[in-house]
Amino acid sequence: MLPVYRLIACAILGLASVTLVPAPVSFAQENAEIPPLPRPRPDPNNLPPAPAAPAPGTAADAIAAVTNVPQSVTLTARITQEGPSIPEGVVWRVFDSVPDAQGNMTLVAKSEESTARLDLPPGEYVVHAAYGRAQLSESLSVVPGNNEKVVDLEAGALRLNSAVTGDIPIAPTQLRFDIFTAGDEASRVLIAENLPPNDIVTLNAGTYHIVSHFGTINAVVRADLRVEAGELTDATLYHHASEVSFRLVSEEGGEAIADVEWTVKTPDGATVFTDRGAFPATVLAEGDYLIFAKQGEKVYNREVQVVSGGSREIEVLTSVYGGA
Repeated sequence: MLPVYRLIACAILGLASVTLVPAPVSFAQENAEIPPLPRPRPDPNNLPPAPAAPAPGTAADAIAAVTNVPQSVTLTARITQEGPSIPEGVVWRVFDSVPDAQGNMTLVAKSEESTARLDLPPGEYVVHAAYGRAQLSESLSVVPGNNEKVVDLEAGALRLNSAVTGDIPIAPTQLRFDIFTAGDEASRVLIAENLPPNDIVTLNAGTYHIVSHFGTINAVVRADLRVEAGELTDATLYHHASEVSFRLVSEEGGEAIADVEWTVKTPDGATVFTDRGAFPATVLAEGDYLIFAKQGEKVYNREVQVVSGGSREIEVLTSVYGGA
């Protein structure tokens, strides 16, 4: 048996051992601050599905919906840069600037108001202004907001007439005019044809080739004329020709024989005129001609010289000129 002091010591030591046992770990952790934890690495086989991408074209469609809203466009034209706006007579055409598959430009708008007010989506266009025979095409950019375009045609006017040499007037019904661009014959472009005399024709400033027709055969005069911007040019062309009529008579000054077939030829045999009747008439340029008058089975002929001047009557006498 152990001595008493040892039992007391053991008891004391045992008591001390019990007293010094640390508190449960769980208790200490409940009161401690939790340190940051590392982010777990995602499992590539267990990821949530990615959000769907926006449908293609959605943004472009939204932009187009805004940019395709028609914008206000005002078009005006002037004869010259210093002149006022043309009050009437202008025709406007607006084309898409991008040609189609066939190479043609699509017409997107037209107006016959001299001050045209249109609504066009923003974009690039070609605007064409026509005033009489004067015309001009220019580019047109339409942007959001109010758009204004002024076209300066730089145009002038031409008034044509003709007379026979010596200032002998010509009946308006016997005259007509053609207008071509200037240059050699192979490269000329017809601008206007069969114009009556004294009409005022509006043209872009420049030089033009004018053809005056007196009658319908060979009385033709040509000239190059200059048109100045903002000015009216008056021009008279002079013909070396004459109005002639024909009669077949049995004696000078006698009654015209009816139902006659007429043919007029040049000295080289070219036929310039044919008709049937008692009093045919035409216009011939001055020069030499051979007249044939056929009545029944007989043909009468006469050589004549046409000189420039007033109207003239030519008689073919059955008793003088050889018949066949």
